[in-house]
Amino acid sequence: MSRRVALSVVAGVVLLGGAGAFALAQAGEQTPALAHSTARYSAPEGDRDGSLVFVTDVTVPSGVTNVKVLAWPQHSSFAEKGLTAKDMAAAEPAVCKPSGPNTVRCTYTAEVTGADAESSPRGAWHVAVLATAQNGTTTLDTEAADFTVR
Repeated sequence: MSRRVALSVVAGVVLLGGAGAFALAQAGEQTPALAHSTARYSAPEGDRDGSLVFVTDVTVPSGVTNVKVLAWPQHSSFAEKGLTAKDMAAAEPAVCKPSGPNTVRCTYTAEVTGADAESSPRGAWHVAVLATAQNGTTTLDTEAADFTVR
């Protein structure tokens, strides 16, 4: 192998190695991405409880540490002042299972009793999601999905 070819090969390996390191560094800093978020609300009926089921896909190369979910009525203090990550501290966790490369499908299910339904404001509700990656980055979507309480 000529010296010129050998130098070209070495330069190519160094360039590819540097690009790979840059890609890994970028992947380590990425925030979680939410996709395909849906909410399904079923009101209690007779002696049967209702439910709220929320599902979302979370993708982040570093992996997901936790996903918290909070349903909130459109006409509330959160609508006035804005929902923050600090407000999500007491939110309930979703259950997440791997669903693809760097992606988990997270499901949150809450039982809705007759008493819950009676005391809940009627109208539009939103579902907020706070996803935390293993690298410490977070994503907050205050209106990831909507549903209506009638």
